[in-house]
Amino acid sequence: MSEYDYESLGLVAGLEIHQQLDTETKLFCECPTEIREPSESERRFTRFLHPTKSELGELDEAALEESRVEREFEYLAYDTTCLVEEDEEPPHRLDEEAREVVLQIASLLDMETVDQAHVMRKLVIDGSNTSGFQRTSLVAQDGQISTSDGPVGVEDLMLEEESAQRVEETDEGVVYSLDRLGIPLVEIGTRPDISSPEQAREAAETIGMLLRSTGTVKRGLGTIRQDVNVSIEDGARVEIKGVQALDQIDEIVRLEVGRQVELLDIRDELRSRDASVGETTDVTDVFEDTESGVVGGAVNSGGKVTAVPLYGFDGLVGREIQPDRRLGTEFSDHAKRHGAGGIFHTDELPAYGVTEEEVAALKDAVGAGDDDAVAIVAADAETAELAIEAVAERAETALDGVPEETRGANEDGTTRYLRPLPGAARMYPETDVPPVELDESEVETPELLTEKVERYQSEFGLGPGLAEQVAYGRRMPLFERAVSEGIDATFAAGLLESTMTELRRDDVPVENVTEDHLLDVMRLVEDDELAKEGVNDVLETIAEDPTLTAEEAVEEAGLSGVSEDEVREAVSGVVERNEGQVKEEGMGAFSALMGEAMGALRGRADGEIVSDVLREEIQKRA
Repeated sequence: MSEYDYESLGLVAGLEIHQQLDTETKLFCECPTEIREPSESERRFTRFLHPTKSELGELDEAALEESRVEREFEYLAYDTTCLVEEDEEPPHRLDEEAREVVLQIASLLDMETVDQAHVMRKLVIDGSNTSGFQRTSLVAQDGQISTSDGPVGVEDLMLEEESAQRVEETDEGVVYSLDRLGIPLVEIGTRPDISSPEQAREAAETIGMLLRSTGTVKRGLGTIRQDVNVSIEDGARVEIKGVQALDQIDEIVRLEVGRQVELLDIRDELRSRDASVGETTDVTDVFEDTESGVVGGAVNSGGKVTAVPLYGFDGLVGREIQPDRRLGTEFSDHAKRHGAGGIFHTDELPAYGVTEEEVAALKDAVGAGDDDAVAIVAADAETAELAIEAVAERAETALDGVPEETRGANEDGTTRYLRPLPGAARMYPETDVPPVELDESEVETPELLTEKVERYQSEFGLGPGLAEQVAYGRRMPLFERAVSEGIDATFAAGLLESTMTELRRDDVPVENVTEDHLLDVMRLVEDDELAKEGVNDVLETIAEDPTLTAEEAVEEAGLSGVSEDEVREAVSGVVERNEGQVKEEGMGAFSALMGEAMGALRGRADGEIVSDVLREEIQKRA
């Protein structure tokens, strides 16, 4: 899709960044913030959720639509979860560590902290919370970040509980895991100050850097999510949920702008044709003898085929509005929300076993002509009726242009319909958690990662590349801890970044190596109880059996330290075996013999010691 003049289109965008905090315990209980495997669950239970009215006595439209899809929610509980996650026990007080971290974030974003944090309930009935709502609290407002295209305001900073992890969909509903539910989560909402896709990405990268500067945020897939709000002049605000990768943000904004431009063009064309949407109709009789597998399968199993005539829509339902997505795909998204597999429409028929004669009979049955289109749904009776009504409603909004809605991000940067935009009607006070006084003067503003990079170069002598790797890496807090204990900074940085990356590329299961393991290995090297050359072997041993301590892994790998006499004996043996080469080349033979000597000692001796002894032995015999 071609690049647009975003200024003339009136592009306005904002971000919502959701980041899990790496605290010891969850936000409203003392359970650890540890992610488990579903196979480790100890028991299961089920719930059905229904919408409730807000404090204003109103029902939220998004929750109402969600409730129309009857689903059972099953939850997996573990020995690391408790009754709070199951909504069988009231929440405890707001976690103190999470409060400290969120105040640090407020300081980094130059925000005004509120005097008291009041916990609210935000209605969510998609099953991702056992209670049917998410607890959230406003912490700070009115901040700002800088980008190359100007400042971007930060409207609010929220502290809330993470939702349960979706495990799988079943015929009855959805299975969720309680291990993630309740992990402290910050939500950062910017003002709609973003005016280009590139600025959106830069703003997200800047906020991500500030968050990681705390050293107390979780890292890895799913621990940070970006939502993007996009609109253009004459278009509508669309919230795009679940952007996992920063490098997707600019493409998602571009494609959403393109989608809105196409929808506005379709609106103008529909208006010029005086288009309209007809009444939904049962057209099962048209397909009684159909050879279409999908349509025939529904009819033969007692279902029905429903249709809606789209007067003046011919050729537009099949028009592409994003790569491989058409206006008909939008209609299909709405049908799927009500349990249908999708839709067929006459811009793509005859096809899929539907014949030209059946298309003609279909148009005749609903009073459609050559300038019109028809959409159909084939499913069980109830689903077919609900789904075709949803299609008709979406077709009506096509006459107005771009609908306000919440959409989900796809891997290719395109988006799909999820639900209507939520409103204020989904919020009401949490009566089980008392307000908490907030005082940002009690916390120290963390050093920025950009400042760490400079300090690591000036203070520890790390090169620019390695300094940036360490500062922005997930083991930065461990590096800080190691150097504070007097461990050589260059060695620590190389081990945590280069060595671990090298082992991962060699398919060593480095995820089994804990931070305590790494720190203990560095201590052994610092105390001359393990040669640097043996570090890889020891880490491999630990990775294969993480129950071992670092000391036990040294023994297991056969790398217990050797005395200087043993080193001299081994080196002397290497020189004697290569005496001819030594006499002929002298110190020119050093490199080859050094490799052989280190191999003979199998990483049990420090390279500097071996080097010194080898030079002495060569000089004796040269």
